[in-house]
Amino acid sequence: MKQNIEALFTPWNIGNVQIKNRIVLTSMGGTNLLGWMEKNHFDKAGARFIMEVAKNNVGLVLPGCQPVYNPMFGQWLYKNDKMYKDLAEWMPKLHATGAKLFVQLTAGFGRSFTISEMMEKLYVNPVLRAIAKPFMDLDKITATASPSPNRWSDKVPSREMTVPEIEEFVEAFAICAKKLKDAGVDGVEIHAVHEGYLLDQFTLKYVNKRTDKYGGSLENRYRFATDIVKAIKRECGEDFPVSLRYSVVSKTKGFRSGALPGEEYEEVGRDMAESEQAVKLLEEAGYDMLNCDNGTYDAWYWAHPPIYMPENCNLEDVEHIKNFCNIPVVCAGRLDPVTAAEAISQGKLDGAGFARQFLADPEWVTKLIEDREEDIRPCILCHNGCFNMCHYKGVPNDQDLNDSLHLARCAVNAEMLQWDKHYIKKTNSPKRVVIIGGGIGGMEAARVLKLQGNQPVIYEKSDSLGGTFRAASAESYKGRLRALLKWYIAQMEKLGVEVHLNSEVTSLAQFGNCDIIIATGATARVLKSVPGHEKMIEACEFLNKEKAVGDSVAIIGGGLTGCEIAYELALMGKKPVIVEMKDDLIAQKGVCLANSSYLREWFELHKVPVYLETALSEVKDGSIVCKRKDGQIVEIACDSVISSAGYIPAPLAPEGKKVHLVGDCKGVGNLRTVIWRAYEVAMQVGQ
Repeated sequence: MKQNIEALFTPWNIGNVQIKNRIVLTSMGGTNLLGWMEKNHFDKAGARFIMEVAKNNVGLVLPGCQPVYNPMFGQWLYKNDKMYKDLAEWMPKLHATGAKLFVQLTAGFGRSFTISEMMEKLYVNPVLRAIAKPFMDLDKITATASPSPNRWSDKVPSREMTVPEIEEFVEAFAICAKKLKDAGVDGVEIHAVHEGYLLDQFTLKYVNKRTDKYGGSLENRYRFATDIVKAIKRECGEDFPVSLRYSVVSKTKGFRSGALPGEEYEEVGRDMAESEQAVKLLEEAGYDMLNCDNGTYDAWYWAHPPIYMPENCNLEDVEHIKNFCNIPVVCAGRLDPVTAAEAISQGKLDGAGFARQFLADPEWVTKLIEDREEDIRPCILCHNGCFNMCHYKGVPNDQDLNDSLHLARCAVNAEMLQWDKHYIKKTNSPKRVVIIGGGIGGMEAARVLKLQGNQPVIYEKSDSLGGTFRAASAESYKGRLRALLKWYIAQMEKLGVEVHLNSEVTSLAQFGNCDIIIATGATARVLKSVPGHEKMIEACEFLNKEKAVGDSVAIIGGGLTGCEIAYELALMGKKPVIVEMKDDLIAQKGVCLANSSYLREWFELHKVPVYLETALSEVKDGSIVCKRKDGQIVEIACDSVISSAGYIPAPLAPEGKKVHLVGDCKGVGNLRTVIWRAYEVAMQVGQ
């Protein structure tokens, strides 16, 4: 173990419970022990994940949050005695690892509940709303402190919770906590005066307009949260630890409007001055730990930092708030282990919280201890697999139902929480498998085949592995993506995969009867109907530094790739302009709102010109001509034009009995679709 991380592996206490080290697995929806959006039960998949993490040297593990009132089927969490019995039988196995377990309990989502188009239809139609009520009572699920707009939809507003409803929730927390204690659980965490969830909505002045004992003064706005810990201590005793998930500062300008790092703004939620008072109040009420970050669903990129957010983005505020309480404080949110260790060694922090990295590699802490950092598969902060709730103009949550029901999967780790579908099985008849294309898809297929015991051979036409992912990871802020590429190349070397560089394949005939996996990617869509299109620079040409751009640059296409290029250009000090045919930027499925809202709001803050519902008509020397939806012609001055108009699959050959397509040559998608498809094809071919 390197000396600069030793502080992470020192013991500490939460109340009377000693934790063996400072590493905390923070809770993620989908890693639940008692079921997620389904009928409550002891969840074997969630237990497998928690056990895997616990075995790999984590001090405190927090499974996915458990609603005390489940949005699906209207279940109270305390009513299923069998699952607590099953949990009690499992707990000794967990404790044998040396880890401690706190179960996170939540009051719910309120106005932050993720609304889909199907839910909108259920809500606006009185008949459907009545039919749906037994399994999805949206009126109850979305209720909050005061009447408020939903974060995702204008069609499903939130009503005000009644006092009897609040009191019923408080008692439910106490009953559930006692059952968990009796099952051998070490503590509970209350979710959350954090991220703009229901309990937080009561504390926030821009949401809570109540005039009863749950509104107005600081003590009243935090009463729901303080009543809960008092009720738990009453049932479970003062020695039973209760942590609170807590956002130090809301970083929020208003409904659906966040504050970016460094932005000057007027806080409508919890500012630091209030937070300094609030933590004292929460500690006095009985909370034994604060598990901290920043933000709300209106400023979602603080609690779920995308790759554009600064590393350690919440640490300074968490270190500050520790000065105002006498209970342990944990920081989470794009935290660097070395930086966290330094803060702990200086007494500025008590625990270091990590989440998504455990999905990418559950063994990463063990590898860190063993000085095997090069073997850690990195999380790239994409949210494609774990949390891909997508939102853009006119659409609430554009997310497949399968994704809604199965969070906490991972774009870069196809096996995570899909062990019944994706797994390595040694083959009894090893075979040689030809892979044409050495991008991520080709390397993932080779990795799986080799682990099965087969002999994959990669043919790559260029002089290096990586394919278009080299361009995709080229921007200055994409160090995590470059780390993933480095990991894949290292895996090829470690596993002894045969690789032929500078080897373009033009015919499959030379490979005889071998199974062939084609991973030749896609080609850029060229806007040939646009006069002057030959003057444009294709996105990959810019990213690969094959062609330079001038000071002012028009980007044609406001999807994720185009917006990330515009962001990079602005960071370089250039003047980007975005032209997009749709009515919003990044109007595409699979891109989490935490990611897309950051870029949209960043462009607005920095006054990057954006032309929506606008089509390119002509490229001239020194300008482009565009046509708006209303027919207006606009000419935009620019030195260079970058085309980000999408890609077209480019398979070397069609699929056949022994020919299999993976990656973008099968269908243009994202890194998740590339890796998962490559895994599945290799799994089938390799048996």
